[in-house]
Amino acid sequence: MPELNAIVTQRIDFAPGLMILRVAPDGWELPAFKPGQFSVLGLPGSAPRAENAGPENPVPAPDAFIRRAYSIASSSAEREYLEFYIAEVQSGALTPRLFALKVGDRVFLSPKATGMFTLDQIGGDQNLIFIGTGTGLAPYMSMIRTHVEANEPRKFFVLHGARNSWDLGYRTELFYLQRFAQNFTYLPTIDGPEAEAVPWKGPVGFAQDHWKQGAIEQAWGFKPTPSNTHVFLCGNPLMINAMTEVLVQEGFTVHSKQTPGQIHIEEF
Repeated sequence: MPELNAIVTQRIDFAPGLMILRVAPDGWELPAFKPGQFSVLGLPGSAPRAENAGPENPVPAPDAFIRRAYSIASSSAEREYLEFYIAEVQSGALTPRLFALKVGDRVFLSPKATGMFTLDQIGGDQNLIFIGTGTGLAPYMSMIRTHVEANEPRKFFVLHGARNSWDLGYRTELFYLQRFAQNFTYLPTIDGPEAEAVPWKGPVGFAQDHWKQGAIEQAWGFKPTPSNTHVFLCGNPLMINAMTEVLVQEGFTVHSKQTPGQIHIEEF
């Protein structure tokens, strides 16, 4: 079984079942990584589960080792810890165990990050649109924290969708950044306003609705096109499919190793 080689240094709960987890290596150095990449967290089957966890089927053996990949949310310039944005799957194998962790607890952290959902090969003059649902925001946080500079000429737009306002993690940080970086726009949207305890006064609807309504064009003063913009999609497959269809109709193409394009997709 792999060694639990890292320590939880901070935990922030945005809402029940939604947290930031910061993990620091114990006795080894974090390798360099590119914003948008992911790392692996792991715990043994014998690790306790959160109190609210649902029934587990099948139940892993105590000596089994459970590991999953999670996008890194921290800046690539940060060398002391990795930050993860995690939603609990109550019937899952690993997340109920991660949600039982406290500061000081040990966990396995992969000594290497990987993944192709990065800004590699995108010119510095290309505008960037990051569209995500739920914890699909995580890789964008790493990109934003690493690359957004207030005086940079290219523009950044983050469209983050969630069911309710309490699911919009990082909202305070992103609103703050929008105030001080003129090239950065943040649009949080929800699709369940009827459940809000306090009436929601922000945008409502799905990502593709806001695209079709011209939200980005209104913010930027010009229309994003394949010649000036790359679009990143991460999160719910329904959102990814709907946005891809809209973008392809406007002339964008899906990026692949064989065929470079302007639509970059990371599926859970």
